[in-house]
Amino acid sequence: MQSNLTSVELCAGAGGQALGMERAGFNHEALVEVDQHCRNTLLLNRPSWNVLNDEQADLTKFDGRPFRGVDVLAGGLPCPPFSVAGKQLGHADERNLFPEAMRLVDEIRPQAVMIENVRGFLDAVFADYRQQLKRQLDRLGYQTDWHLFNASDFGVPQLRPRVVIVAIRKDLSENFSWPVSSGVSPRTVGETLYDLMAEDGWKGAAQWSKQADEIAPTVVGGSKKHGGPDLGPTRAKRAWATLGVDGKGIANEAPAYDFVGMPRLTVRMVARLQGFTDDWQFSGKKTPAYRQVGNAFPPPVAEAVALKIREAISLRKSIQVVA
Repeated sequence: MQSNLTSVELCAGAGGQALGMERAGFNHEALVEVDQHCRNTLLLNRPSWNVLNDEQADLTKFDGRPFRGVDVLAGGLPCPPFSVAGKQLGHADERNLFPEAMRLVDEIRPQAVMIENVRGFLDAVFADYRQQLKRQLDRLGYQTDWHLFNASDFGVPQLRPRVVIVAIRKDLSENFSWPVSSGVSPRTVGETLYDLMAEDGWKGAAQWSKQADEIAPTVVGGSKKHGGPDLGPTRAKRAWATLGVDGKGIANEAPAYDFVGMPRLTVRMVARLQGFTDDWQFSGKKTPAYRQVGNAFPPPVAEAVALKIREAISLRKSIQVVA
């Protein structure tokens, strides 16, 4: 989609949100990401993107002033401070980057801000913190709201709840509305992954596909401190087992012709369940590659929200041109 709208992407990760923004017509002026594997992934897929390196890759050291006036400041801030899988320390967690994001909103003064985080951000324990963020953004001239989305509402074959925070300039706020579900049920895990499971000739692929007749549970990426290349804690592994998937690890390749038992997913299979197209490549060996996929924001969800932001900004610009 062609557009002259611009964005800066914070904590870009493997590019899930950046890809969704691109599909919605935004051109990235800069992408900030501290992890080297993720930066390699971004450049592997989009060599033309301005993926910042050295000190600027650290969000705490990133100077937003050269990018003042871009249309959207977007990002997926670290989720452990708000995740129910962690201690939910919120603002007290050293990994909380909301203060840096607020600094950059002030430095860049975009027309809109789009931040993705986990469902735990909406827990009652963070009510005061949410209101504090809202007051800060109000003082900077933004109307702020948040919405809980499930990726499956936008065709992603996964039960993946995510919170999206949108702060839009007050003179644009009446033009913005949240996207709604496509109304189309996503494909099951079996339907989604059958061709990948069968690519090495596994004779049990068709039967497995019939058994895997639901969408996937939430993919868990883990962190550098905790979590490896598996599909999550015990409860998650049990959910995967009902779909005929061994969640205790990630496979290097599809099952062989004579494979017997529950297959494991490959990184490519998990990426497809996250809403990535098969041409999007991930840098690094299995563990860092899987972690990138598991922590990503599904591109179709990012695209749906970004299109609504684009619509609000474009409507304002068209009115200005007419006037």
